[in-house]
Amino acid sequence: MREGIHPKYYPEAKVSCGCGNTFTTGSTKPELRVDVCSKCHPFFTGRMRGAAKGGRIERFNKRYGNKKEN
Repeated sequence: MREGIHPKYYPEAKVSCGCGNTFTTGSTKPELRVDVCSKCHPFFTGRMRGAAKGGRIERFNKRYGNKKEN
């Protein structure tokens, strides 16, 4: 590898999530701030977040779903 062209690697970089979760990982930056992590992401938790509620699917079901025809 050529000298002087690669960024410094931090093996113990601190990652802070918006939910308050913190953990360490390897990165080229000493500190990272993220919006969602595996502790609060809906895919991993199985729960919906506040912003995801009342989305397109719910509006569709409200308009067209669960209607009985006369």
